[in-house]
Amino acid sequence: MTASTIRQKYLAFFKAKDHQIIPPAPLVPADDPTTLFTNSGMQPLVPYLKGQIHPMGRRLVDSQPCFRAEDIDEVGDNRHTTFFEMLGNWSLGDYFKQDQLPWFWEFLTHELKLPKARLYISLFKGSSQVPRDQESLKVWKKLGVPENKIYWYEAKKNWWSRAGTPEEMPEGEIGGPTSEVFFEFDSVDHNTKYGKACHPNCDCGRFLEIGNTVFMEYEKTKQGLKKLPAQNVDFGGGLERLTAASQNQPDIFQIELFSEAVKNLEVVKKSGPAYNQDPLPYRVIVDHLRAAVFMAAGGVEPSNKDRGYILRRLIRRSMVQARKLGMEQDEWLSNTLPLLASPYTKTYPLIDKKIPEINQTITQEIDKFRQTITRGLKEFNKTSPNQINERFAFKSLATYGMPFEITQELAQQRGIKLDKGVFDEYVKKHQDLSRTVSTGMFKGGLADHSEATTKLHTATHLLHAALKKVLGDHVRQEGSHITAERLRFDFAHPRVLADEEIKKVEDLVNQKITEDLPVKKTIEAKNQALKSGAMAFFKETYPDKVTVYTVGRDLNQGWFSKEFCGGPHVTSTGKIGSVRIYKQKNLGAGLRRLYARLNHGNHQSIDQNQGRTQ
Repeated sequence: MTASTIRQKYLAFFKAKDHQIIPPAPLVPADDPTTLFTNSGMQPLVPYLKGQIHPMGRRLVDSQPCFRAEDIDEVGDNRHTTFFEMLGNWSLGDYFKQDQLPWFWEFLTHELKLPKARLYISLFKGSSQVPRDQESLKVWKKLGVPENKIYWYEAKKNWWSRAGTPEEMPEGEIGGPTSEVFFEFDSVDHNTKYGKACHPNCDCGRFLEIGNTVFMEYEKTKQGLKKLPAQNVDFGGGLERLTAASQNQPDIFQIELFSEAVKNLEVVKKSGPAYNQDPLPYRVIVDHLRAAVFMAAGGVEPSNKDRGYILRRLIRRSMVQARKLGMEQDEWLSNTLPLLASPYTKTYPLIDKKIPEINQTITQEIDKFRQTITRGLKEFNKTSPNQINERFAFKSLATYGMPFEITQELAQQRGIKLDKGVFDEYVKKHQDLSRTVSTGMFKGGLADHSEATTKLHTATHLLHAALKKVLGDHVRQEGSHITAERLRFDFAHPRVLADEEIKKVEDLVNQKITEDLPVKKTIEAKNQALKSGAMAFFKETYPDKVTVYTVGRDLNQGWFSKEFCGGPHVTSTGKIGSVRIYKQKNLGAGLRRLYARLNHGNHQSIDQNQGRTQ
């Protein structure tokens, strides 16, 4: 059964059980300053799992593209990928264990026709704060799962939150115990280096996790875990893994989403091992390039920080592995990219639409990397052998972007052995320093609902409306990013804004703040909301019912701003204070970027030397 068929079957199965199909969230979140990419299906649903009413109801289902940067170094085995598609269904205070577990079992055994004898279950064994999950045990046994195929694990394995175990969860994070389903590939022999006995959570490759139901019942507080207002179900199942199980294929990279690209690499490689001799280079290339396709389609450009750094790292790691296969020219790239993109063009039309831009983004980065390697080689060749060590390798990475694997190849030619563990220590020290500087960015992707961020979120709506009134109706939002310190707003406009225009926009925003206009939330039919003049971020796909925030005295006639949005917002504009636009930037291709922050009494321009334009 193909991945496309499984995706369709899953959505149809839960639709028949009164679930509403919701569109996937963008891989690159628009308004969440604390996470770089959508890393799970539940990430956009956090407010609703905490009790907010979802416009589409209490039963939801979708297929969500996800990316997890923490899995980059795991790619190379038979199952880990950085980018994946997560099939998800949710109960927001509706059904619970007695419905969810039988439904998923039915989907696996009837829809996918997986043999029951090959399915294993894991459950949460309990802790000092949360009891052992006896209720789920009863459900599984009632479904006919023998007790010898049910395994109990601690929180490290059978508790889910985006931050990890209950001890690792920050305040405000939600989570709960899990019940996972594993598929056994009986053709794979257990490798004793992973332990004497095999079990579902063994890393030998015999078992594959294919579904994880989180019973989302808890929120972390200063006092510890507290129960959420309602019992929620949060299910996630990797599409790639479900496909591998349905095909009885223990190697994810041999399913149709990857297999043609792998075959192509074997054809165009100039040297190096075949896939069955050493699959790692092939797996890294196809995984990383597939992720790069989705990132580039989402507008990410390679750079040295944040999302751009991740994209750059993926592309460059792909090229390092391509060099191991003797592939220096772009033939491997031009042939491989279409094979990785084609399975998604019907489901995600943006991929098909942006193929030229995707090609250009990735090709340009590969050209830059070649120049980087050239500079790194010059530095290596003029360095004396006694100075070539792990510290030199780290410096080459930090200064020239030279990957450790290339420095290590070069060092071996001079008879010098570099220790990857020692090199990793230098990298870790650097990463720890970076985390200290950017504390809060990666707290499991938890949305930042601080007072300052909430004010700036509402100010973004005022800014969008003011730009349209000052510059014209052609202004269209192209992206935004909000932190507690500032807002960043990207929009379509053909030219640089004059300082006088910026002042008009700023004055209008602050006028509406001074008027202390009410900010009201409604749930409306999407088409009706659009007809009424509500603005939407058109890079996103919205469900049939949407949450709308209106700023103004009269929802029908006198409103100043009306936009699709999930919040959070202040209750009236007077709570914002005042806003200062301090910089604009040209993004090219008819796009502009404005930066603004809350004005704390300093009325001087931040960019006094250059005005407000860059």
